[in-house]
Amino acid sequence: MKKLSSNRVFGGEHAQYSHYSEANKCDMTFAIFLPPIALGKGKEAQKVPVLYWLSGLTCNDQNFMQKAGAFRAAAELGIAIVAPDTSPRGESVPDDPDKAYDFGLGAGFYLNATQPPWSAHYNMYDYILNELLPSVQQTFFVNKHSAISGHSMGGHGALTMGLKNPDIFTSISAFSPICNPVNCQWGQKAFTHYLGDDKQSWLEYDACHLLQNASKQVPILIDQGTDDDFLEEQLKPDNLIRVAQMSDYHLTLNMRSGYDHSYFFISSFIDDHISFHAKCLFADE
Repeated sequence: MKKLSSNRVFGGEHAQYSHYSEANKCDMTFAIFLPPIALGKGKEAQKVPVLYWLSGLTCNDQNFMQKAGAFRAAAELGIAIVAPDTSPRGESVPDDPDKAYDFGLGAGFYLNATQPPWSAHYNMYDYILNELLPSVQQTFFVNKHSAISGHSMGGHGALTMGLKNPDIFTSISAFSPICNPVNCQWGQKAFTHYLGDDKQSWLEYDACHLLQNASKQVPILIDQGTDDDFLEEQLKPDNLIRVAQMSDYHLTLNMRSGYDHSYFFISSFIDDHISFHAKCLFADE
């Protein structure tokens, strides 16, 4: 693991690292914020829980870290934040032939691709769960407690990874998530290329299907702006709420009047999400 950069912020440290991923067959980059207590600043160091943040289409590991304004709350509550990149990258990694923003580089959709040529590299699900999480726990002063959050495509990733792994993640949150990708253009395009034409296999990465069949309820918080240009055609939170009501699965969806799809929206409510996760991450203490 190679440290690429480091910045002091709110008494803690933000750093960017690269390491080789066997799942994605390329070097991957991620960013981590460690709060002061994990560094022993002012008192004896303590291991801290981790909030994993998954970013959306076209983003990388730095969008959230630089724009969300999450460090003050994370520093005060003693929570580390880890933000992976949104896809594999490199000269050998295939991209959308048309260079579209919603598929290929920057658009890994947090799944394991089964169709060539994508299957050789686009395995973000395995990368995050089986490589990044263990590496973070082995390398940094963090404990075993983890939560997951994300935005848009990353909100889809947070919901699906959290619902599929309720014994790993204590809580799930999302801003403007793609809630029902099998029924929207973004999801249908990505799933067709990554997973093929068998739509039954798509359901393993659809939050509506996973929530309907969940064996264990994990606390879920979602914030969605009413002025989001993608709300009706791509995000479809009403579908998730409908399934939750039918399945008696309790989740919180806040419709925020006048807010859009941007990081202005995320930065307005990120403290609420960090506090929400803190209650779950520290529940055993």
